Amino acid sequence: MIETNKKSILQLLLASLGMALLLASICLHFQGRIARSESQIQITKNITPKEAYTLLLKNKDNQSFVILDVRTPLEFANGHIENAVNLDYYSETFKNLLKRLDHNKTYLIYCRTARRSGRVLDLMKELGFREVYNIAGGITDWKEAGLPTTE
Repeated sequence: MIETNKKSILQLLLASLGMALLLASICLHFQGRIARSESQIQITKNITPKEAYTLLLKNKDNQSFVILDVRTPLEFANGHIENAVNLDYYSETFKNLLKRLDHNKTYLIYCRTARRSGRVLDLMKELGFREVYNIAGGITDWKEAGLPTTE
């Protein structure tokens, strides 16, 4: 009878150990899925010029923050946000150049009135860019808000 109890206890311990290993495996599986989904969070949104200016100031020395002006080179030359990079929306190579940008950086995009940059925001979302903000109303509303530009 004592031997039977030892056997039962041993079987119970082995079953408990198996269950613990199964639960640990399930937990690790879900932790991996949660970590992957958190790293794949994508932010693409329209923001006001004042919100954009705050974002710009917050990221002033951030090498992973890019201001992207999608107007024509002539529009860009007539005044743009300081440190902006010009990528002409109407260029034949626009989409290919856009695809080559680092998808993990943070982008602040704009055009004249937000029509082109709104399309670019959708395109960047489709291409899997991690974080993109579009200035609602474009540089027109930026200037109307009294925010700085340079030539």
